[in-house]
Amino acid sequence: MPNIELELNPVEFITIGTVGPKGQRVFHLQAGKGDQVASMIIEKEQAAALSEAVRELVEDLDKRFPPPEGRTTVNLSAYNMELRDPVSPLFRIAQMGLGYDEDRNMVVLVAQELITLEEGVDPDTVEPGIVRMWCTREQIAALSQHAMQTVQAGRPDPRLNGRLVYYWT
Repeated sequence: MPNIELELNPVEFITIGTVGPKGQRVFHLQAGKGDQVASMIIEKEQAAALSEAVRELVEDLDKRFPPPEGRTTVNLSAYNMELRDPVSPLFRIAQMGLGYDEDRNMVVLVAQELITLEEGVDPDTVEPGIVRMWCTREQIAALSQHAMQTVQAGRPDPRLNGRLVYYWT
């Protein structure tokens, strides 16, 4: 199994989008730099959690390291938040982490691959894929805002998950 390790430093774009109809949507985290585009499958709940974690991180950074122009504000209309074709996922995300480089004033989002082991494979011999995406505060704040909008654009009651509910009177 080839080990993927990709560093997009800095990204030109980063977004979360979906493929498929409501109830069957597949969420993708996608980022790119030049001709390198990395798409990864992300769960809806992960997208919502990422959005919240990024929002909190940006608020904290704005307090601790105020940007010269003041609070980080996002004009989403200034960004193309659509997924870029082709959407060919490198892997499904198991976990993500956020970091901050104070010297560069850049946020890094690290996505790690979900590994499913085949029978008889030693887990110590398998390295998960890693994608590091370096973003400006404004880019990552735009990702947070757009991710929450994407999550909320689903079915009104996600617990139904496309099932037919019978009502008895």
